[in-house]
Amino acid sequence: KRGLIEIASGGTFFFDEIADISPAVQGKLLRMLQEREFMRVGGTHTITADIRLIAATNKNLEKRLEEGSFREDLYYRLNVVSIRLPTLRERKDDIPALAQFFLRRFSKKMGRKICEIPPDVLEVLMGYDWPGNVRELENVMERAVVLAAEGAAIELSHLPDKLMEAYISKGIGLQNLSYKDAKEQAVESFSKEFLKK
Repeated sequence: KRGLIEIASGGTFFFDEIADISPAVQGKLLRMLQEREFMRVGGTHTITADIRLIAATNKNLEKRLEEGSFREDLYYRLNVVSIRLPTLRERKDDIPALAQFFLRRFSKKMGRKICEIPPDVLEVLMGYDWPGNVRELENVMERAVVLAAEGAAIELSHLPDKLMEAYISKGIGLQNLSYKDAKEQAVESFSKEFLKK
């Protein structure tokens, strides 16, 4: 059976989460990159592959080198052209466009019509630090689409508690309150608005 590298020969192979591969696989990958040859599992002869490899990771490979969990020779073979993509917290101006993109994607995928992301929801999204980066935002928007009513807008209640808690802890006008008091005040205010609706 043809493997992924054999299929990619003559093209580009994208290797995600390169930092998490085992030392044994690192050795095989290094050989393939240096010799442009590999052997199929259970095979008896080598096969030549001409591929461009693009590798990605959200881990610090230099730290992995120091720890000894990533091969130095493979690191230098891979690190020909390095592109650092800033984290989502470093490029918060991208959040509205990404959130809208995910809203459209999940609305279409689930066959639902979710109208918009109101300014108050967008403000909470912009105020969060996104430790899980774009994948976390994607997950939050999928959740919101699932919870939103057909034809309605995304609401604050559709967001995970941790986003609201982070927003409340940074909240304007709530800085002088303890976290517990600020949360209680925000929940009370939200409850009143929810009951009015």
